[in-house]
Amino acid sequence: MPTPQEVVAKMMQHDMFSQWLGIEVLEITEGYSKIKMTVRPEMLNGFGIAHGGVAFSLADSAFAFACNNRNNLSVALDTSINFTKAVQVGDTLIAEAKEIHNGRSTGLYIISIFNQKNELVAHFKGNCFRTGKTHL
Repeated sequence: MPTPQEVVAKMMQHDMFSQWLGIEVLEITEGYSKIKMTVRPEMLNGFGIAHGGVAFSLADSAFAFACNNRNNLSVALDTSINFTKAVQVGDTLIAEAKEIHNGRSTGLYIISIFNQKNELVAHFKGNCFRTGKTHL
């Protein structure tokens, strides 16, 4: 049985979008992930702040790494995000995904995103479906 770290390492190998975002995996345990990235100029919207899709995408990757790391291929059923603070170019964002429910066919995760000042910038909730297929 592969470890959670091995599963996420394999996912990252093929996850071109997470690689493009510049995501760095900080910590992986069963049902949990912590990742970070730095906001680049090309990630800004027309108002000069980070596009909401950047924080959403970071949270979505943390969600994917947390809900898939038991080697049970899981896909998103429903997600939502609340933005609490604007994100600026150069900000380092850290997303921490925590498992709330690990069911046979579904899972529920809460992802908190903080900036380098430890200020909450977004709160994401994700519900996944477990396919029963494996990654490794």
